[in-house]
Amino acid sequence: MQHGVQGYDYAKSTFCLCFLHLRCGTYFLAYLYFHYMNRCLCGWDRRKLVSFIKIEGKTFRGVFQERPNRFSALVKVKDKILFTFLPNPGRMHELLSPGTEVILREVVKDNRKTNYDLIGVSFNGRWVSVDSRVPNKLVLEALRNQDIKELSEYSVIKPEYGYGHTRFDFFLTNERERCFLEVKSATLVKDGVAMFPDAVTERGKRHVNDLVKAKQEGYRACILFLVQRTDAYSFAPDDETDPKFGKALRNAAAEGVEIYAYKMEISSNFSLLSLSSRLDVNL
Repeated sequence: MQHGVQGYDYAKSTFCLCFLHLRCGTYFLAYLYFHYMNRCLCGWDRRKLVSFIKIEGKTFRGVFQERPNRFSALVKVKDKILFTFLPNPGRMHELLSPGTEVILREVVKDNRKTNYDLIGVSFNGRWVSVDSRVPNKLVLEALRNQDIKELSEYSVIKPEYGYGHTRFDFFLTNERERCFLEVKSATLVKDGVAMFPDAVTERGKRHVNDLVKAKQEGYRACILFLVQRTDAYSFAPDDETDPKFGKALRNAAAEGVEIYAYKMEISSNFSLLSLSSRLDVNL
């Protein structure tokens, strides 16, 4: 982003949007625009992360009833029971209990079994995003905005990049190096510690091992856990659930694979999901 006159023009228009959202009571949007205005005037301050994605389409609240299988859920909305798509294969036992308030998003497309996605869950008075597609979208936005300090120096960003028999989430390059980045969604938090996985994941272990191979072949290799809730203060592998994954992750770190964890902020009406802050990683 350029600064100077152009940055000043951006700041003026952003100030108007900020003021408008304050008047309308949408304080989370006003907060994001305020920090964007600061960047326009003062340059990039990577301690203040403002990359976000907006939830598109109509959303509404319901009450979780049951989960017939890994990718579906029954949700009560008023006097109707809706069959919904659950875009997350994790167990999420601590989140999805009968009677829990959830957020549904309407998706009207052909060849779908349902017009509704279950994307958010209320837990202890906070929203948790449970859509496993969100982390890659948010990380892509953050990479483009240079909001992830450790990965801010790359000029080329290629999602879904093939490497041997695997496909990593991102391939990043600049004039000096090439980097593979794998992103994992985390929704489990115990006593302030975000954990992954919440179910045995052979695929996750394979990705970690493939990152080790890439590192040995001269690539920079990173894995980023994006915690889709606000109540986490550190990250650790869930050895109780999948000790083999934890062992693979510690081995990868010893081999030079970089491991990061970030959490997100979620607006009160579940319309915006933004990158929040980096978490300590304890292996």
